[in-house]
Amino acid sequence: MRLRSVAAVAGVIAGTAALVLLAPTAALARPIAPIEPTAPATPAVPDGGVVSVEINGPDGAPASAILVLLAVTLLSVAPALLLMMSSFTKIFVVLAITRNALSLPTIPPNQVLAGLSLFLSLFIMGPFLTEVFDTALQPYLNGEITFEQALALGVVPLRQFMLSVTREEDLALMLRAAGQPNPADFADVDLFTLIPAFMISELRAAFIIGFVIFVPFLVIDLVVAAVLMSLGMMMLPPVMISLPFKILLFVLVDGWSLIITSLIQSYGGG
Repeated sequence: MRLRSVAAVAGVIAGTAALVLLAPTAALARPIAPIEPTAPATPAVPDGGVVSVEINGPDGAPASAILVLLAVTLLSVAPALLLMMSSFTKIFVVLAITRNALSLPTIPPNQVLAGLSLFLSLFIMGPFLTEVFDTALQPYLNGEITFEQALALGVVPLRQFMLSVTREEDLALMLRAAGQPNPADFADVDLFTLIPAFMISELRAAFIIGFVIFVPFLVIDLVVAAVLMSLGMMMLPPVMISLPFKILLFVLVDGWSLIITSLIQSYGGG
């Protein structure tokens, strides 16, 4: 009897195991009904399917989102515009050469030179920036003109500033490089030709001013080096001895005022 009971239990367990193992196979053997594709839902578009984006507000002025976008864009390209279309490059190069002529490679630091160059550039270009604001930016903010008109009006003062300090030789150089004929009036030169010619002229003027600044300090270095050589003090760095005399000379002649005055006068100011 016990053997029969054990055999019955074993048969039940074997049958259950067979059902468990064969159930996936049976399920796979069943035919699978094809899935009919469904068309994607099309969002409803008002006004007969026409999407429009309004740039101006209800009163004709530019929308606040457009103003924020323009402000972010201006902040991203402002450093390039500042370097290419203002007096910043020339002023910064002259101040950096002056610092090197004094044998002070880190004094004043770059942040101080950049800040001084920035505010001097704003001082020099104040009338031009005011004209840009009055003729282009303010009318556009008031909704009186479009963005294209504001851009065309705002470029005019900057073009006048760059033409006033750009040499004709540099303009002719860029025109020849571009394969363009010389225009009847240099005011007709496009910005893509005027901006590099303006930067070349600025760098040339900056190096000329830097050379004039460098010569007196070079003379001091030569005198100090000759004296040290005559005394047999060849191991003593001449810069260590000449640095106090350079600083003394620069302070006595009020060097910063002379340099800044020369820079302002080079743009017709003062």
